[in-house]
Amino acid sequence: MNNMLKTRHWYARELVLIGVFAAAAKLSSLLIALAGGGMNPVSLIAKNLVYTTLVIVLLTKVPKPGTLLLFTLISMIVSICLLGGSLTLLPAAFAGAMAGEIFMWLAGGTKRLWAPWVGVAVYDLVSKGLSLIVSYLFMRESPALMTVVVPIVLCGYAGSLGGLWFAVKTVGELRHAGFVR
Repeated sequence: MNNMLKTRHWYARELVLIGVFAAAAKLSSLLIALAGGGMNPVSLIAKNLVYTTLVIVLLTKVPKPGTLLLFTLISMIVSICLLGGSLTLLPAAFAGAMAGEIFMWLAGGTKRLWAPWVGVAVYDLVSKGLSLIVSYLFMRESPALMTVVVPIVLCGYAGSLGGLWFAVKTVGELRHAGFVR
């Protein structure tokens, strides 16, 4: 009985990789926003493109159930503690991650090469959609402000869709280089 080994879901190197990717995704988004001069359409598209690409690279490098959820948890901790992010985005992010995990599982999980793209597309759509609902709840006294918020979120989602395409090329190059199997 003492000789039985415990199998672990994640190895230490995978947990470190998830943490590094979560911090890199948040900090690169911040640097792109700062370098772009704030929240203009170009920097919104660029930061979402990079963020989505990094998430897909992570999911192809660590293709295990729960990776997107753990990435979201660490990413939100980095955002809240280090970058001063809002706690109100936490439920939307977790709901998006859960939906992404479910759709990745429905798409075949780790057996299918395209499952990370499905999961991240659903993750972005659900989290951004729920963030709009949260924004509306906070701005229900003056709903006309939503005419400013919706184009910003749509612009960011366009960057996320671009990131899905960009991730195809990036993962292909990383496979060629031997970083991703």
